[in-house]
Amino acid sequence: MNMDSDLQIAGDILEVPHLLQPAREHPATVAEFAGLAREIAADRALWAPYVEYDATTRWYHRLRTGPGYEVWLLSWLPGQGSGRHDHGPSSGVLTVLEGRLSERTERAARSLGAGAQRVFAPGYVHEVVNDSLEPAVSLHVYYPGLTEMPMHESLREQCAAVRDAVGAAGAVTA
Repeated sequence: MNMDSDLQIAGDILEVPHLLQPAREHPATVAEFAGLAREIAADRALWAPYVEYDATTRWYHRLRTGPGYEVWLLSWLPGQGSGRHDHGPSSGVLTVLEGRLSERTERAARSLGAGAQRVFAPGYVHEVVNDSLEPAVSLHVYYPGLTEMPMHESLREQCAAVRDAVGAAGAVTA
């Protein structure tokens, strides 16, 4: 016990109802949405029966909805990716459940193993890819619920466009 403090708690703190926050029925903060994702991730029986793999594209299933949010389950075979995109007005939490995914942005590339979480704000542009040799499964919480997913040019396409523009500007005409 820390004796440097003048504050000491006597009795059962749970018996002082005015000091306790009321339990929320649904998540409302970034931390609560990240906690919801961890809670679902920990309950394999809740999500594992819905995992499927599609050889042509990443597979997805809406697992849950609540007031102002959606929870999606995605599966990724090796080589499958999302393309560069953002989530419009939605914020999100990405949690890797199984396998390994790579997240790429203009600034960095990250390798995300099982248990890794990424939280992102509206307008955050990224690409998620399964660069590994094994399938992967991820959980995505969007709040508000996902209404749009604008696609963006890949970094390779942007570089090619700049290279073409520089080449055209340097061309000599007779």
